[in-house]
Amino acid sequence: MPSQRRSHETSVTTKMTTAALGVLVTFSSRHTATHTVRPLVAQAAFLASSGGVPSSLPSSLGTRSATTTAIGAPLNHGHGGHSLFRLLYGNQSNRIYNSRMFTTNHMNSSGSNTQDEQQTDAISDLDRQIAEKGNEIRALKNANADKSVIDPLVRELLALKELKNPTAAAAAVASSSSSKNSRQEKQDTTKASLEEQSDFITPRSENYSKWYNDIIRVTGLAETSPVRGCMVIKPWGMSLWENVRDDLDKKIKEHGAENAYFPLLIPKSFLSKEAEHVDGFAKECAVVTHHRLTADPSGERGLIADPEAELEEPLIIRPTSETMIWNMFKKWIVSHRDLPLKVNQWANVMRWELRTRPFLRTSEFLWQEGHTAHATREGAIDDAVAMIHNYANLCKDLLAIPVIMGCKSPSERFAGAEETYTIEALMQNGWALQSGTSHFLGQSFGKAFDVTFQDKDGKESDVWGTSWGVSTRLLGALIMTHSDDAGLVLPPKVSPVQVVIVPIPPKKNDLEGKAAMDDALDKLSKELKAAGLKVKVDDRDYVRNGAKYFEYERKGVPLRIELGPRDMAKGECVFKYRVGDEGKTSVKLDEAVDTAIAGLDDMQQKLYDAAHQRLQQGINTGATYQEMKEALEGDEAGEFYGAGLYLVPWKCNAENEEKIKEECKATIRCYPFEHNGEGAVEGKTCFYSGEPATHMALFGRAF
Repeated sequence: MPSQRRSHETSVTTKMTTAALGVLVTFSSRHTATHTVRPLVAQAAFLASSGGVPSSLPSSLGTRSATTTAIGAPLNHGHGGHSLFRLLYGNQSNRIYNSRMFTTNHMNSSGSNTQDEQQTDAISDLDRQIAEKGNEIRALKNANADKSVIDPLVRELLALKELKNPTAAAAAVASSSSSKNSRQEKQDTTKASLEEQSDFITPRSENYSKWYNDIIRVTGLAETSPVRGCMVIKPWGMSLWENVRDDLDKKIKEHGAENAYFPLLIPKSFLSKEAEHVDGFAKECAVVTHHRLTADPSGERGLIADPEAELEEPLIIRPTSETMIWNMFKKWIVSHRDLPLKVNQWANVMRWELRTRPFLRTSEFLWQEGHTAHATREGAIDDAVAMIHNYANLCKDLLAIPVIMGCKSPSERFAGAEETYTIEALMQNGWALQSGTSHFLGQSFGKAFDVTFQDKDGKESDVWGTSWGVSTRLLGALIMTHSDDAGLVLPPKVSPVQVVIVPIPPKKNDLEGKAAMDDALDKLSKELKAAGLKVKVDDRDYVRNGAKYFEYERKGVPLRIELGPRDMAKGECVFKYRVGDEGKTSVKLDEAVDTAIAGLDDMQQKLYDAAHQRLQQGINTGATYQEMKEALEGDEAGEFYGAGLYLVPWKCNAENEEKIKEECKATIRCYPFEHNGEGAVEGKTCFYSGEPATHMALFGRAF
């Protein structure tokens, strides 16, 4: 009997075909090995949550090696096998365990299998159909069958399960959907995390929008913040903005404006005073309604706005400062002697954005805003036009970006302005980017805030006004105008570092050589700085030179100078420019400063020339509306290179302008000054309506 019993026990096996693992797993209760089943259970749990299949499986799987259940009990004792089934299959374990999907030859001491036969006979036809359908689906999945073949069978299986237990089937579907959503969220989070850590730059030709985001990320310009729509500008990006700010601040002061600062918070009633202005910004305003927080008495919501601290009048976080500044102008302007009055502030503003792009469109951004008051209409217009030229010169001279100057169409004007002047740049993907604006406000804000002055004859008159500004959007223009698939390309004049010197150190024990190297580096860097260049010496000994080269190429530093013992022995150093001359050039040390200055000036000019040529080639003339529509309606931001801009005769009509925007997403970027002189549209008809043209208009897709 003992031997017979042992033979009965050793014959106790449970074979499970699991769709998750895709292999036949045999558990033998005769030998126990907890270390084998626990990895299985762990992998099963992982597969249940992730829907994946591990790349490698324990060697025991698919063999008759010994295992136990997750609780360490042999499978032939009680319902150990059922416990594992429950772990793997949850609430459906009873039905699955007893179905023909898993047959247990559980021999009793007399050698009979009467119990199993009775269980088998008791299985309903519906259970049998469910089991067979499940097996069929698993077999197809294991054979990597097409999804279109499997999906109809899955629907049939769910229908069968619903016939047997409608509540359980519905719960299974809900659980599956929830699990899929959870997996997708985890995958999205993991993908985002991996992308943040990656230094890979998507090629422009593959996805221009992704390339732009990659450039910002890998070069350390900015990154997303915990506040939706707002970004953190990192030191390299902030250094660029500071260079723009410093250059423009000089121009603004030469223009006659003085810097000031005005409150971040604006009373809501101020915005209501100028009707067009409030309509233009109402949907973008962030509102402050309380002046303190308090603990939620219920303890459910943590901190809440204190109901007893509600403000008498809500405050708006400034979207722009016209209303606040014109309120102050009323106090400051009395006589014609107080005019013109010109102020500028460097500040941050908030305009709530639903769709954001770093630098191009964020809820909070940095900018400068200038505001002026004048005694005459002509004086105000001259001021606005002069500032748009200042902005164009900034782009050309500092950023090496060519722009088109012009007027906005009435529907594209700044809210409350009589005329808006703009500079439009062309990005490498063929889309336009509004890069700066200047507004002739007429007398609207003066009247709204009752700003008057006594003229020379003692008569009280309303003042005329302007406002103008550029923002960190210029950094987006800088990136998309010059950069390439290797990283940033920075024009030398705006680069935070124009020359980086990377020493190639002598051997560790060569103290004399090290001292000579230090002297040479010090002399070279001082001479370059004395010539007005921004220089950095990277002598980090814990970073390989190859990694340094890679870093500065990515960051767009215009010139790299290498200096090693062999170079010093020859009285030379090695130049490598970020763009232009692809190779390395040996330069005499005593000629390094002059050569660097000339080379950087040449690089600045070549970057501008290349961008200017691209702008000229990117403007289509003589196109019909149908040709433009076909080219632009499928032109998305990620495409490289896109259709470009269209210069066409146009009859100014807001209704037709809106129709074009709906049909092909194109907008009027401006009426270019250059193409709207006297007689520019004489004898021409609108390319859309066929009526006599009033302007030459520049249409295109825009960021």
